[in-house]
Amino acid sequence: MSEHHYLIRGGLEGRERLRVLGRVMRPTTLALLERAGVTSGMRVVDVGCGGGDVTFDLASLVGLTGSALGIDIDETKIELARADAEQVGVTNVEFRVGDLTDGLGEATYDAIYVRFVLTHLHDPQAAVDIMRRALRPGGRLIVEDIDFRGSFCEPEHPDFERYEEIYEESARRNGGDPWIALRVPAMLVAAGFARVQPNVVQPADLVGESKLMPALTLENIKATAIRHGVAGEEEIDRLVDVLYELAGDPRTYVANPRMVQVIGENAQPAD
Repeated sequence: MSEHHYLIRGGLEGRERLRVLGRVMRPTTLALLERAGVTSGMRVVDVGCGGGDVTFDLASLVGLTGSALGIDIDETKIELARADAEQVGVTNVEFRVGDLTDGLGEATYDAIYVRFVLTHLHDPQAAVDIMRRALRPGGRLIVEDIDFRGSFCEPEHPDFERYEEIYEESARRNGGDPWIALRVPAMLVAAGFARVQPNVVQPADLVGESKLMPALTLENIKATAIRHGVAGEEEIDRLVDVLYELAGDPRTYVANPRMVQVIGENAQPAD
């Protein structure tokens, strides 16, 4: 999947959005990794790692006897992640530029983590099959993805609803599926995973960084929305301002899309 076809912009601006997202999601993601049994000595990969926030957590969980690899199509984010690793002296982590659709090898990893990637792909089932083949027998696939229908603003606001429309239509015209999360458990079953365990989490707050995510997201899909004729620059800029105002209003309860977390165990031998 080339970066040109990725819905949300990359580079440094995209990295800053991912930093906020990483902080918002970290408590529930860490709980997910614990439930999945990520532990010392494992060889793990973070697919679509962005700036490496979860990759570093994976490296901590697997310890010096294990290894964590982060791959992403965005070279700028990979370079930033490498610099962060060097600065803090983490030695069991590696970052590479790579595309999931090109494959991950055969029976290589004990666990694969992938967050908010399947929603952008033209053929997510094929991607799940690729990841299954890259797992050792008994290895775990750990997925987090979105169902955009779960987002809300209370009190209701027409500009928030327009933001939802722009995101969903931009995702579809870009070849993705903004509602994919509810289909992910069945996708793992279809790929041959056993003991598939789904769970739903949803960041929702009156105050705090999670309320910034709608504005940051709309800013970062602006180019895609304009390219596909979903909205114009002037409208998006106005909506972004409104979303920041809503984020700063403690009377407004804002929820980001619900996230479906899924763990599946590779019960099949390597092909």
